[in-house]
Amino acid sequence: MKYKTKVLVDRFAEILSGWAGVECITVDEAALPDILDPYFALILDVFCSGPIPCAQERCQIYGNDVAAFESSGMNEKDRFLIGDIPVRLEYKSIQKTEELVTIADTKVDSLWLIKDSGTYGFYRLMNGLIVFSRSNWIHDIRKRLEGIGDAFWVEMRGVVQSKMEHFLSDLGAASFQGDEFHYLLASAGFIKTACLTLFCINHRFEPSHRAYYRQVLELPVLPRSFSTQLDSFLGTRLGEPMERRFNLAMLIAKGIVSM
Repeated sequence: MKYKTKVLVDRFAEILSGWAGVECITVDEAALPDILDPYFALILDVFCSGPIPCAQERCQIYGNDVAAFESSGMNEKDRFLIGDIPVRLEYKSIQKTEELVTIADTKVDSLWLIKDSGTYGFYRLMNGLIVFSRSNWIHDIRKRLEGIGDAFWVEMRGVVQSKMEHFLSDLGAASFQGDEFHYLLASAGFIKTACLTLFCINHRFEPSHRAYYRQVLELPVLPRSFSTQLDSFLGTRLGEPMERRFNLAMLIAKGIVSM
């Protein structure tokens, strides 16, 4: 973490930790690059066990240098700028977080309640840099996530693999019809769900979109020639036959389904 970022992290950690309702604060990995990185954002996940000040009070407490402040109607997210640095504070209920983790680790029969939201929330729970913790709550949650069983991953794989196959069908139809708009949408949906399926096969939570490419290639279990096929799929240029990307997609899907 760069010095300028750390100064802001320390500043907000001190403010937020002073509220009795705040149990834990973590920093998202988007804050780790240099602030000049186009993906940079200072994102804090703030886990709450009780009430916090209202949005208007929070804005005043944050400081006089806060600009372009906006807050979600549900009191869950604050967005603003400090200079040219984008800051996002996300307030999350401990009770709701525990309910989601319970579904994943002990109530897989209720997985339909969370299957559409994916596993990115769990990824942030596991990988956020802890800057404040009032108790062992976050460490206990992480132990539970580490111990999630095969049943969860099998069910999640089934969900995302089905979506992958659906996008593959759409890609084939768009290729046949010469529908460039639907072709691009289906291409994006297919490659995302293909990666999601591989994360499930490897028992890994999905990262942010900007980390998909790097992390999927680092997975220990991948279909043969997947990295080459992925690069070829991503390297398909406008003007090339749509059928080429569809054929690559079929090869990728075949390798994943066979695992």
